[in-house]
Amino acid sequence: MIKPDQTRPELHEYLRELKLPTIRGYYQDAALLAQKDGLSYEQFLKDLLERECEARWQGRIERLTALSRLPLDKTFDLFDITRLPLRTQQQVRALQAGLFVERKENVLAFGNPGSGKTHLLSALCHQLVRQGRRVLYTTSSTIVQELLAAKRDLMLPRALKRLSSFEVLFIDDLGYVQQSREEMEVLFTLLADRYERASVVLTSNLPFSQWESIFKDPMTTAAAIDRLVHHCVILELNLPSYRAEQAKKRTVKADVAPQAETPMAANQQE
Repeated sequence: MIKPDQTRPELHEYLRELKLPTIRGYYQDAALLAQKDGLSYEQFLKDLLERECEARWQGRIERLTALSRLPLDKTFDLFDITRLPLRTQQQVRALQAGLFVERKENVLAFGNPGSGKTHLLSALCHQLVRQGRRVLYTTSSTIVQELLAAKRDLMLPRALKRLSSFEVLFIDDLGYVQQSREEMEVLFTLLADRYERASVVLTSNLPFSQWESIFKDPMTTAAAIDRLVHHCVILELNLPSYRAEQAKKRTVKADVAPQAETPMAANQQE
């Protein structure tokens, strides 16, 4: 009969060959536990495979999070969803299921600066990443400059193909920086390339009526809006600035805080 310790080098080699590092590091403890609890061979095997799958899934989520470039601090854990109008809260909860990604729909968030657009859509995208979806965050100015550089190097088709590998492209602050006609052209090319093929998540402080200042031309503006809104969910965040609200609360707290008693005041009381 072959002793268990004689089989371990072979087991380690097989598990290394099969690329099962979690099982390789855990199976000995699992075998002792299975023997102690009287588990069947099938249950023992299931526990090992379950541990391996969990580790692989966690590793995948970590890689997707790093790839996404999402702001790490902008999650639903740190977002007060009760600030939103009831209808918007309902829209956000429906979006969290991620079905809009499968339907190749877009999500557009409009509102004043500081209203929480970036935080809200970043939190939504973090949720999508945890579902195993490929997401990429970028600002409008960054993506435009990257596409311009690719166009100058005759690499624009390759750049668009790379971006098409992401199920969701989050473009932040569209219209925040005014763009030239050449910049507008590559931006429109990107939106047209993703139309009905993959989702765009987008924030803007400008309503559609002012988008001609972005795309410089009425026809191009209408075409861009048409491609974005054909299959989309629009979130209207007509809210006061969150940062201004927090600053106001801090000021109020400071005003009502008990003043430290000065030596002169103490002497007067005596």
